[in-house]
Amino acid sequence: MKSFKSHFKFNKQERSGIFFLLLLLVLSQIGYYLYNNYVVSGVSSITIDAETQAQVLKLKKNSIVKDTNKIHPFNPNFITDYKGYTLGLSVEEIDRLHDFRATNTYVNSSKEFQKVTRVSDSLLELIAPYFKFPDWVSNKTISTPQKQNNYNRFKEAAAIVDLNTVTIDDLKSISGIGEILATRIIKFRDRLGGFLIDDQLSDVYGLKPDVVERALLRFRVLKIPEIEKMDINTATAEELAELVYIQKSVAYDIVAFRDRNNGIRSFDELLEIEHFPADRINRIALYLFLKK
Repeated sequence: MKSFKSHFKFNKQERSGIFFLLLLLVLSQIGYYLYNNYVVSGVSSITIDAETQAQVLKLKKNSIVKDTNKIHPFNPNFITDYKGYTLGLSVEEIDRLHDFRATNTYVNSSKEFQKVTRVSDSLLELIAPYFKFPDWVSNKTISTPQKQNNYNRFKEAAAIVDLNTVTIDDLKSISGIGEILATRIIKFRDRLGGFLIDDQLSDVYGLKPDVVERALLRFRVLKIPEIEKMDINTATAEELAELVYIQKSVAYDIVAFRDRNNGIRSFDELLEIEHFPADRINRIALYLFLKK
């Protein structure tokens, strides 16, 4: 027993060493706590003044336009829905332009464009440098009625052809579309059973946005093909998988989701399905319907 107790007896020097060791451990824990709560977390509290923040936002905006949407010169009178989206226009602003163009009139300057669409000054500043009007538009000796007549002649010279009837040779007349892409467009159209909206042309693999824009100046959906829509609550997975925009695995997920929830009541519910192509929901809705 004496031998056992001897292991727990310390002299004064040993007791002092143990005390300082414990003190060092406590201080290190306190230091770690203070570092995490006042030094590390303090970094995120740094604020930027309003002027600097505005410059940062402007740089980010310019970077987005430069890196993701390389803009080529274009005539703003012929902006498509897709082009307007990539430029940052809202649906309302695009609709105002299309309504204005439906009256067979044209904008002849960036100021007129802003007046018609009501885009913000900041957005106009970004896209106006890329506006390209015909040479005769900037000719001050030509009157407005003459300019309108020139536009009408330009429109007649470039008569719109139905996107659902164009041939491979027609497509190859567009700069940026060769034999391979033209054939791919026709095959994609056949798989769809015909284009229902112009913007479906942008879904063709390998077709660049600026090429789509040029193509839609010549080709548009003039006659919508008749298609038989499927009831999303009764269609089988195999039938859903026949749609270009739905993969087979997603089709089975839709059916499983439908069974679990006793039916689908809104197309928005499809967004809850994992791997569902959310960016194509508007396209998919063209081919499906919900019984009320």
